[in-house]
Amino acid sequence: MSQLDEVASRLAFVEPYEGESISHYLGRLRRFKANSLPSAYSLGTLVGIPAVIARWEKLYFNPFPREEELAALSKLINVDVGSLYKMLPPKGVGMWRWSIRLCGACYAEAPCHQMEWQFKTTAGCDRHQLRLLSKCPNCDKKFDIPALWEEGVCQRCRMEFKEMARYQKPIV
Repeated sequence: MSQLDEVASRLAFVEPYEGESISHYLGRLRRFKANSLPSAYSLGTLVGIPAVIARWEKLYFNPFPREEELAALSKLINVDVGSLYKMLPPKGVGMWRWSIRLCGACYAEAPCHQMEWQFKTTAGCDRHQLRLLSKCPNCDKKFDIPALWEEGVCQRCRMEFKEMARYQKPIV
């Protein structure tokens, strides 16, 4: 058994959250205690598509994920392909590329990055009627890619994402 096969056989299942972005999910999967994969590249190597997984963690979907790529990932991590598709933007939906966006109120309810926050068509949070944040309201640092959101805090000033809701302006 190769070292890759051994690591693959030990991977633990991580349940996706409703609406979670693939970037956030892949980061959680890699960091899960039983898995401890150091990078997107290491996970991608197990799947056979190292650079592709790294692109997905950065929310780059050009080219859009192919069925074969999702099937290979699905087989390795035991998450069905349909669930993986739900973590991606629908084909043809433009993505907000300039920065990662966040609704602190949503994050307080379910601690994960929602894929829909990155859609160009998403002006704000429909659930809370708040504008999305694209940087920390305390220190102005842009948010890191969701795959790196380990603790749900700003990487510079450590302000909790859930506390940022009070700085969000209402959608008018």
